[in-house]
Amino acid sequence: MAKYRIAWMPGDGVGNDVMDCARLVLDKLALDAEYISADIGWEFWRTEGEALPERTIKILGETDCALFGAITSKPKEEAEAELDAALKGQGLVYFSPIVRLRQLLNLHTNLRPSKAYPGNPLNYRDDIDIVIFRENTEGMYSGVEFYPLPQEVYDALSANHPKMAKFGKFGLENIALSTRIMTRQGCENIVRQAFDYARKFGRKSVTVVDKPNILRETGGLMIRTAREVAKNYPGIELWETNIDAQCMWLVKNPQIYEVLVAENMFGDILSDLAAQLVGGLGFACAANIGDEYALFEPTHGSAPKYAGQYKVNPTAMILTVKMMLDWLGETGMAGRLEEAVAEVIAAGQVRTYDVGGSNTSTEVAEAVVARL
Repeated sequence: MAKYRIAWMPGDGVGNDVMDCARLVLDKLALDAEYISADIGWEFWRTEGEALPERTIKILGETDCALFGAITSKPKEEAEAELDAALKGQGLVYFSPIVRLRQLLNLHTNLRPSKAYPGNPLNYRDDIDIVIFRENTEGMYSGVEFYPLPQEVYDALSANHPKMAKFGKFGLENIALSTRIMTRQGCENIVRQAFDYARKFGRKSVTVVDKPNILRETGGLMIRTAREVAKNYPGIELWETNIDAQCMWLVKNPQIYEVLVAENMFGDILSDLAAQLVGGLGFACAANIGDEYALFEPTHGSAPKYAGQYKVNPTAMILTVKMMLDWLGETGMAGRLEEAVAEVIAAGQVRTYDVGGSNTSTEVAEAVVARL
């Protein structure tokens, strides 16, 4: 019996291409694992009305972790339009399966490293090494939204917030409302994760990013909680910044930041910006980590126009495998894999189109395998 059981979830588009590259690397490393295929993605939404079938949720409950490729998501009206004819008119509503998995499995911590590997011509600087901790289940991505705005919700808000009256004049059928829900427990957990990481890996500062001067209640809760948590980590500085200013400073002085921590949406924005500083989404890996389970994914999308062409950069997927190996405790394998990736980037002989080359995804993966 294999040591690990890993849910194998290619998803949509180029997710299949990069997962093939991941398998080349894992087979070379000879990880003692069984890979369990699990259905997820747009095709299952279109044909079944559910992008995350119950059979897949069952598989996740029987595995140690999951490796995921990419997902296609579209707005509500477009999603409904692409349903098979037999499913239309049944009130089915598309909801991102990845967001659902994060909440269903309480994958509260989204860990996104942005590290510059020397030799990458797209690096903003070669000395960037930022790790972003993004709260994964709350904030603006909680999924509590309304359109049109129900009368009872409007009445409840109006009773406590006179500012709601200015919106009522437009008619409730013209109002959409998305909520930003944050808890002290969620804020404390993600900030503590960031400080624990900083202490473990010798990082000297943790920067909490929000907008408390405008989002006074939710942003204020994050900042106040971060200050309390920081008291337990002497020797590690707590820096506080606003999201807009932080984006500017990341472009100006990215090398001074070590660990960033933010709520869901702000963390999403920061991680894409940081990824571009080190070469773009083709180098951006991520982990969704809970207390008992984890799901690993590159942060790029499904790029349907490139599906099956093996054109996109698989480095993000390969570095995602490295993160999975670390989480499983296979740190030796993880270190060897990162070293091989770094050597391929430094050599500059095998590159996909986004880095100015003409090699395929598979050729990049094979170059990594050869270094292993």
